[in-house]
Amino acid sequence: MVLREKDLPRAERAALAVDLRAILADVGGTLIVAGPDPLGGDAVHLPAAGPYPPPTHGLVGRSCHHQPELNRLTTEHYATISPVWPTKTKPGYGPPLGPDGLRKLVESSAVPLLALGGVETPDQVTACVEAGAVGVAVLGALMRAEDPTETAATLTSAYVEAVTPLLTQTRHGGTGSPREGLRPTVPTQGSSLTARSGHGRPQPPTATSNGRPQPPTATTEEEK
Repeated sequence: MVLREKDLPRAERAALAVDLRAILADVGGTLIVAGPDPLGGDAVHLPAAGPYPPPTHGLVGRSCHHQPELNRLTTEHYATISPVWPTKTKPGYGPPLGPDGLRKLVESSAVPLLALGGVETPDQVTACVEAGAVGVAVLGALMRAEDPTETAATLTSAYVEAVTPLLTQTRHGGTGSPREGLRPTVPTQGSSLTARSGHGRPQPPTATSNGRPQPPTATTEEEK
């Protein structure tokens, strides 16, 4: 989960971070703070504009939107790429990459990518996984849902169904994995759509980490 609320004073924002970490601990989640200040934690998500070089934390992500921004990545552990589809949350950003554009950026990226922007349906989740994204980041689909829990469960199920064939092929020596070294996974509790990888960069002390830090959950928010 990504905490934004950048308009709050730091003290209030830090207190909110404490409360959210306690909630996420029950489902094995990780709180990632938007901006370079981790607010007492060890995970941040940075905008494309900076800072460069990125701070040294256990988990560092960055928002990217095209190849030049991906080319600037150095020690980041993951990046979001957006918008994949037109987004109601931040209209006007684009043009949308679409699954084909997403696939091209995944293939050229040095870090795992999470698909972001306009992901609202199970078919879109599946298309993102098939394009090679290690996970999806969702905001509007949950915020606008009449039943956010049901929507999260539906999107999570679509993610599990999409990654299962890739995991099976990888375990049997096939070539179905969207990127070598990536091991997508979904927690058994909560609404996270996440993925793990084995690139071996430093990782935060979470129950779900394995080899490389855990990218953010499905409820992460766009950083433009």
